[in-house]
Order: sequence, then structure tokens, then C-alpha cells
Amino acid sequence: MDGKRRQAPSSGVPPKRACKGLWDEDEPSQFEENLALLEEIEAENRLQEAEEELQLPPEGIVGGQFSTADIDPRWLRPTPLALDPSTEPLIFQQLEIDHYVGTSPPLPEGPPASRNSVPILRAFGVTDEGFSVCCHIHGFAPYFYTPAPPGFGAEHLSELQRELNAAISRDQRGGKELSGPAVLAIELCSRESMFGYHGHGPSPFLRITLALPRLMAPARRLLEQGIRVPGLGTPSFAPYEANVDFEIRFMVDADIVGCNWLELPAGKYVRRAEKKATLCQLEVDVLWSDVISHPPEGQWQRIAPLRVLSFDIECAGRKGIFPEPERDPVIQICSLGLRWGEPEPFLRLALTLRPCAPILGAKVQSYEREEDLLQAWATFILAMDPDVITGYNIQNFDLPYLISRAQTLKVDRFPFLGRVTGLRSNIRDSSFQSRQVGRRDSKVVSMVGRVQMDMLQVLLREYKLRSYTLNAVSFHFLGEQKEDVQHSIITDLQNGNEQTRRRLAVYCLKDAFLPLRLLERLMVLVNNVEMARVTGVPLGYLLSRGQQVKVVSQLLRQAMRQGLLMPVVKTEGGEDYTGATVIEPLKGYYDVPIATLDFSSLYPSIMMAHNLCYTTLLRPGAAQKLGLKPDEFIKTPTGDEFVKASVRKGLLPQILENLLSARKRAKAELAQETDPLRRQVLDGRQLALKVSANSVYGFTGAQVGKLPCLEISQSVTGFGRQMIEKTKQLVETKYTLENGYDANAKVVYGDTDSVMCRFGVSSVAEAMSLGREAANWVSSHFPSPIRLEFEKVYFPYLLISKKRYAGLLFSSRSDAHDRMDCKGLEAVRRDNCPLVANLVTSSLRRILVDRDPDGAVAHAKDVISDLLCNRIDISQLVITKELTRAAADYAGKQAHVELAERMRKRDPGSAPNLGDRVPYVIIGAAKGVAAYMKSEVRPTWAVPLPDSHFCFPLGSHAPGPDFM
Repeated sequence: MDGKRRQAPSSGVPPKRACKGLWDEDEPSQFEENLALLEEIEAENRLQEAEEELQLPPEGIVGGQFSTADIDPRWLRPTPLALDPSTEPLIFQQLEIDHYVGTSPPLPEGPPASRNSVPILRAFGVTDEGFSVCCHIHGFAPYFYTPAPPGFGAEHLSELQRELNAAISRDQRGGKELSGPAVLAIELCSRESMFGYHGHGPSPFLRITLALPRLMAPARRLLEQGIRVPGLGTPSFAPYEANVDFEIRFMVDADIVGCNWLELPAGKYVRRAEKKATLCQLEVDVLWSDVISHPPEGQWQRIAPLRVLSFDIECAGRKGIFPEPERDPVIQICSLGLRWGEPEPFLRLALTLRPCAPILGAKVQSYEREEDLLQAWATFILAMDPDVITGYNIQNFDLPYLISRAQTLKVDRFPFLGRVTGLRSNIRDSSFQSRQVGRRDSKVVSMVGRVQMDMLQVLLREYKLRSYTLNAVSFHFLGEQKEDVQHSIITDLQNGNEQTRRRLAVYCLKDAFLPLRLLERLMVLVNNVEMARVTGVPLGYLLSRGQQVKVVSQLLRQAMRQGLLMPVVKTEGGEDYTGATVIEPLKGYYDVPIATLDFSSLYPSIMMAHNLCYTTLLRPGAAQKLGLKPDEFIKTPTGDEFVKASVRKGLLPQILENLLSARKRAKAELAQETDPLRRQVLDGRQLALKVSANSVYGFTGAQVGKLPCLEISQSVTGFGRQMIEKTKQLVETKYTLENGYDANAKVVYGDTDSVMCRFGVSSVAEAMSLGREAANWVSSHFPSPIRLEFEKVYFPYLLISKKRYAGLLFSSRSDAHDRMDCKGLEAVRRDNCPLVANLVTSSLRRILVDRDPDGAVAHAKDVISDLLCNRIDISQLVITKELTRAAADYAGKQAHVELAERMRKRDPGSAPNLGDRVPYVIIGAAKGVAAYMKSEVRPTWAVPLPDSHFCFPLGSHAPGPDFM
């Protein structure tokens, strides 16, 4: 629905066609023609389907719950073949793993059935044939570790277990009753903390196994406070791995990674023929120790034929008021279904309120009552049984609106949209905050067993765009736009006739179609599947959690193999450390080639080269106490000490080596692969491996995190600063007239992991040759795997200030530039209006491509003249800025923040939320009015624009005469 998009279109989107009147008829759009073509292609298949016996709807959708009248057999999954658990294995790709509390049934070679409440893992997935699977995994219990107190022996185990059980029982009074003992077992074992090098090897630890995951927090708290142990007093116990999610704990122990293929051997699992708990076609029970996990390599890299559903809704809102589910009806719901691996959607459905004219290529179902419309869509969801649900802003608008509207209309059977029978889909508020993106408030709709991939949230997280409207992002990535319907006439179209409602349905179908195409074009599903496989976390974690859980999962896997444990660290923020080096730029316009040399995977390579890790860190004075020789440890530029790999190979370097070597293999396979789907998977995998390697450093530097380590993070940046300075010194001392080169080389700029070098040559080819030579020579001065690589040549090059420059980029050929590259300038920044971005871009093109500085000045004067004469369209003056925190949290008053507050007073429903980009223009006002009071959201509110507001920034940021 268009009304849910709060951002203004960006300058990258051409204006739409002139709006047509409500009753105007026009030629079919390209989208309608494509739908009609799909109808022709499927006609032959439909004839064949009519002759075959079609599958009945899944159990639970009919039989007293819903009517079968609105269920199209083509929506349904294929009928499962007969499966004999005693002779046939069950193999499926799992998409989601969660847990619930229930009772355990009898299983082959397993313990007898238990009436006590136990945690049960639940894996949802799909077979090669497209059958949906729910696998209930039994027998795995939560546990954590704690160091054994001095003098603790096997004779103390039963006493500690009894005391801890009693303490937890007292602590849980007034809450849920426990059906059995809270502590199932306490065992003595030998382990070692991963934090710091101690030199003494493993020491006694206690492994404490609990009955339920929810008991982890109270058990940990009570142990930290101290538990009485006869003969030892009341020692305090430090927890290890007590803050690990239950699903992650299971996946690590079972060697399962996200979205991999699982195999249940014949004779080891039981199929539920009756008393199914879910709507999945195949529902089974198995012991966790009997599950076979296949590493995602070779044939197990494939992706099952997942069902992807994209949908959009339209609401009949009141004029000037954002739709409210308590008052405004849902008038259309359009859905498209895709089987992953197929080129086109196999399902195109428009559900409308009141009759709608037919749409060739889509099925139209109309209802007189809104209640029936809502129930029909819920029935459709259960019948089609999607694995992945996508759309645009479905997380914060479509899904919450549908559930709230159904609640208002008392459609009690609507909110059962997940795969668990009888489990309601609920709405809860969520908030995410980080230093990079600020704070974002959102809603979460539970839909157990189905993965939600809201394309708006994906784009906000992964891409920096000026505008995030569906129209803007579709044009940017696909070259397509929405259908030509203004949101202001949606209610009028609904109140018109069958043809106007048909026009609205085509518009709604296109709004469901575009997110599906974005999902495919940007490889969102494939990339996330591969990221889940690489990092070892469930797919849903990638979409709802931060970065740290991905590193924790990898760290736990590597640590478990070596008997190392991760401590629970209490953090409340810490001191900052010095970041990367920026070499002072030699500002100016360079009409000679500038070679750029770049350190490949700088921070990961530093950590590997110098063995920087939690497990290798030496506390102050530890080297002397442990009797380490000078050649057995290093001292970093920040004064921290770490043992070398000859003493102990660090966990983090091992993880990084595995990631980067796996990426190298994936890229080699990608170069040889010809199958398009497999190429997508391999490309997604190599990208996931690269991102994962780069995130390890950030994990150590997150002061509010699972395991922050200032010594590692500040040492990494310290080495980075040292390397940049050394690179500058090496280049400028080797490439000189004295050494036989044409000129004295000069490093004109350096930033974090790259240096820009002027070798004094006149041709791009010579600069490329010297750049490659210099990269190899400098690399020889650093330990492996640190490597400096030639990246590109800029010619010409305009260096304005730190992190702000532009130039024509040459990387593959010396006789033609690849593109004009800009960094940090208004041409690529999002916090100014399109007029400024377009002017800077066109001026740079005249300076760099045309070599015409005077033409750039003349062009700038022409644009300013047009602005002063009111010849600039107001859309070119729209500024967009992100609302990253509440108004009270900003140090000073901001134009977009004050506007958001005024919008909230006018119409709370349409006001921007935290995380939204706020579009506004600066309007004219009385003399002396503060700039932050001159912001307005729509031209309809505007009074004459103050030209000086836009002219002065242009003048202040224009290149000075020294650069021309």
C-alpha cells in the first residue's frame, strides 16, 4: 500500500506519467502484458492438471475449520510419497530451528516416555521433492560451566546439586511450577578458559545440566551470589557459556549449521501419523544424537525448492489520515508465489472487497464482506504453506495491520498464520540500537515455522540509499516502477466500479511483484542462506539479531574442539581506543595518474599474522611470571602482549584462516561453475565468508558485547596505523630519482587500509605497472598473510580533504576509465537535496571527464540562476535525513526531528518512526526564525522557498580555484 511509505522519492527516480483520472481508460501496462503472457504459458499445464487427481488441502485447513470453496488445488504442495521410517531415511534442508517445552514420546533406542516438561528442539524444513517437514528433536538439555572451587571433589557433587536444586525451587516460587528437579546433573570435567594465556593447561570445571532453558538465568545468578557447599563454605561460582542461546548450544554440539541438510537414518525416527502438532506434511520425532548433519559442501550446497510468498495490502483510508486498523477497511490483498529455482511466480492471486473485473494472468476472488476477505487470505496462507514470506514494509505495516483489523472485526480464526496448529500470530514491539544505525523501533509478528524477509528492512540494513520508497528502490535496482495510481485516489477507486477496482488490483499485484524481484535480483535469500551456513546460526537470527551472535557461534565451535570455554563477561561500556590512521591529504587537483594500493583483508590479516586472540593474550607481567622467552611473545604498538603461534595458535586466527581459505575455494568453484543457480549459491557463499571474516575484529571491539577485548581491538588498529606509515616510508624511499626512477614518488593520501601514490609518470599504464611492483615490494616487508595489492589508478584526481575526493577510476584497462568515483562528496551523500547532488556530479564530470573547469563554474552559475528565478522543480529541493533517536536525545534542535514532532501532532499514524528517513523542504519564514523551524514535509504546506538556504551551501562546498 502506497500510504505506508513515508519517504519521498529520490532524484534517481524519473517522474511518473501524468496522473490519470479516476474513470480514464488506457492501454494495458507492461506489467499487465507480462501477466497475460504467463497465463498463455500456463494454459497447457492447466489442461493437464484438469485431467489429473489433485491433492486435497493439508490436514487442519478443512474438516470443520475452513471451507474448501476458496482453495485452488494449484496452490498446494505435491502429495508426499509413502514413507516407511523403518526402512527409509528422511533427508531435508532445515530453515528454522526453535524450541518449545513439552513431554517426550518413546523413541527407538531412547529413554522411556516422560511426563515431565522437557525442552524439545523443532526444525522446520523442506525435502528435495518440496514436502514440508517438522522434526521434533528430543533428549538435549541446556547446560553451562563454572570453575570448581579449590578443594572441590567428586564427593561434593551430590551436595551441590541438592543445594542448587533447593535454591532454584525457592527462587521460582510464585512462578511456573517445576514438574521435576531443576538440576539434572553436575559433573566434574577438565576445561580451560579461552580468555588469556595461562600456561597451565586445563583445570577442574563443573558442567551443570538443567531441566529447562528458562532456568539458566536464575541458576547463574544464584551461583554468582554463592551456594553453600558442605566443607567449603559458600563459594561464588563464575559462569561460563551461561549466556548462550539454547538453539545455538544445540547446533554447536550437534555440528549443525544454519540451513544445512539433515538426515534422519532409517529406524531412528518416528513419523507422527496422528496427533500432529503442525501443518507440515511430514512430522517426525527423533533423538538429537541420531541426527546426521551434512556440511554444506558439494551436493549438500543445493537449496531445496522453497516456497516464497510476496504480498501487499490496500486499505481504504480517510482523506489526509493514515489508515488505522480500528476504522479503515482492508480492501485488497494481492499475493504472488514462487518456487525457488523457477523463473516466474506460479501463483498470482488478487483478493478484493466487492466485485473486480478479471485480470488475465491472475486469479481474482471477490468478497462482499471484509471478514470473508481476511479469512480467505488466512486460508490461502495455510493452503499454500510458504517457507519464506516477503513484501515491502510487511513487518511494520501489512502484517500488524491485518492482525489488528481481524481482531477489530472479530475474525477469530485469522491470526493462525504459522505452522504450529492452534498457535496465534502475535504482535510485539522491538527495538534495535547500534552506534552505526542509531535506534530503530519496529514490530515483530510471530509466524512460527515461516521465515519473514521484509525487503524494506533488508535494504535499510544493507544499502545506503537516498530514498527507500518501493518506487525508488525498484527503479534503482530493477529499472522498474510501481503502477500509476496515486494513494490519494485509492478509496475513490474502491468506491467506483469493477474496472476501477481492477486498476487498483493491478497496482496491488505490482506492489507484491516488485519485492519478489528485488529478493531475486539482490540474491537476498541465497546470501542469507549462505551466511547462516557460514556462521552456523538459524536463518531467522540473521534477520532479527545483531552481528555478535554470528561470531559467538563460530567461536564456540572452534573452542569446543580444543576444550576451551567462553566466560560470561558483564559489560557496561568501556574506554574507547584510537582508530585507524588517516595520512594528512596533500589537497589539490592532480592531472597525473594516482595509483591506489590497498591492504587485502587488513584487520583479519593482522590478527592472523600476529596471532591476536583471547587465548593468546598475556596479562601485564604474565610473560615474566610464566618464564616466556622474548621470541615466544610479541609486544604490539599499543603495549599489549600476546604469545606467538609457536606457543599457542589463537582461536580467532584459526577461524579467520578457515573463513578465508573457504572463500578462496568458493571463488575457484565459482570461476568454473556454469549452472546459474549454483553460481548464485557460490557467489553468496564467498560474500558471506568475506563479511564474516571482517566482522571478527568488530566483535572484539564491541565494548557492550558478549566478549569485548580492548587489548585485541586496539592492537589491531595500532598495527594498522604502523603499517600505513611504514608503507608511505617504503614507497617514498624506494621510488626516487636516486634509485633510477623518473621522479620521486609521493604518497598524497592514506586512509585505514589504502594509500594513494603519485609516481610522477604521465600514463595510466605506467602507474599501473609501478603500482603492482610497489605492492609486491611493500608486501615483502610484512609477515604473511598481510599483503598489499594494487587496486586502481585515478586520473585525473581531485583531493579535497580527508575522506572527500573524486577521480576517474581505471582498474581493468589503461586506455578507458571504468567510472567516475566519488567518496564523501555531496554527489554521493544522502543528507542534502538532489539539486546539490546533481550539481556536484555534473560539475565533477565537467572537471574530470571534459577537463573543463571553466565550464563547471559556468554550469554552477546557471543552476544557481535557475534557483533564484524559481525555475527548479521543488522535488529537487527535498532533503532526507534519518531519524536515529528521540528528539530529547539530540544535542541541538534538528530540522528533520522538529518536523517529525509536528507531523506526529497532525497525524500520529503517518509520522516517521525511529529509523525512518524524513523528507522535507526548507520553506520561507519571517526574519529571525530558526532554520529548524523552516522544515516542511510536502510542497502543499510550503510558502516561497528561501533561495539563500540552498545557494550558500553550494558556494561553500564548491571546489576552490586551486583545484580547477
